[in-house]
Amino acid sequence: MSITLTGQDELDRPELQKAIQEIVDSGFTGVSLRVHDERGEWVGSAGAAELGETAKPPTNGHVRIGSNTKTFTATVVLQLVAEGKIGLDTPADDYLPEFGLDRRITVRMLLQHTSGVFNFTGDYYPEFVPGIVWSGQEWVDNRFKTYRPEELVELALSKPARFEPGTAWSYSNTNYVLARLLIEKVTGRSLAEEMRRLILEPLGLSDTIVPDTSPEIPEPYAHAYYRYEDAGQQKTVDVTRQNPSWISTGGDMISTTQDLHTFISALVGGKLLPAPLLAEMCTPHPTGIPNMDYGLGVFVVNTDGGTVISHNGGIAGHGALMYSTPDGSKTLTAAVNYVDDVAMSLAGAFQKATQRLVKEVFGGGQAGSAQ
Repeated sequence: MSITLTGQDELDRPELQKAIQEIVDSGFTGVSLRVHDERGEWVGSAGAAELGETAKPPTNGHVRIGSNTKTFTATVVLQLVAEGKIGLDTPADDYLPEFGLDRRITVRMLLQHTSGVFNFTGDYYPEFVPGIVWSGQEWVDNRFKTYRPEELVELALSKPARFEPGTAWSYSNTNYVLARLLIEKVTGRSLAEEMRRLILEPLGLSDTIVPDTSPEIPEPYAHAYYRYEDAGQQKTVDVTRQNPSWISTGGDMISTTQDLHTFISALVGGKLLPAPLLAEMCTPHPTGIPNMDYGLGVFVVNTDGGTVISHNGGIAGHGALMYSTPDGSKTLTAAVNYVDDVAMSLAGAFQKATQRLVKEVFGGGQAGSAQ
């Protein structure tokens, strides 16, 4: 049975409280952290839930989890592989013939980001080629607009492929929108329904939501903000409510640090996938990013303390971290809220903050035994 350390007990893990306070000091509005390890469970928060206010972020508030959505989606695909409804090495075109996909692109390549398909939120060739509008005043003004997943895929397919399928690695949100459409095609049900059947209900993840086009986020939550320039003036708007269909399954889900902990520990602990498919999911494929390879919907990260299974995500002022040792014995989940902008000014700070937390939690010898 885990022990929850809160309030005065934060003094028992001052290094964790210090780490999240330093993240706030680096420019973030607020952060909440949850750590499960051999010492039990520690939960804490720092900063503010709302600009100009003093109340801290809720320790288990709802947050838009961004690309952590990909791990949930890949898990559903692999569960359908286990049920015999999808073939991992079958051409995706067999399931989605309406898009005229390159026949060499397999389901595995979608989950692994080795399809070469253009990223509809923008991609590099090596210069930047824009996709849909998801920043600046234009996005702010149209943040309740609905995009259908088919539109996003068609936009991506109207651009040249990055590379021949299976020959390189490039992170593309399009791969996961295709995965969503594939799930819906083979089951005849929505992704939300399949997610509930296969993950949310079995694990009791009552605070995890597949919003589709809904702009709502349940209370409690810390607020997300976006800053842009209008007639030479800086304007900051609350974008907590937004229609996330612009990112779709690339990053639209809502969850909490508790639900993310329950999910990642159950996933790596073998409660959601048969052992051979879990092994495939966590098999690293080179990405070109130092110490970070990619499996099927998860990053395989090499830390000083050993291998860690992870995914992080950020979406317009909200972000979420999710890390676990391969045996599920130690997890770190966190939610951040911040002021985003067109230059993604906090991207560097986000990376440093993540590295700091990972080093704090996994840097010691405990994670090493899990390699």
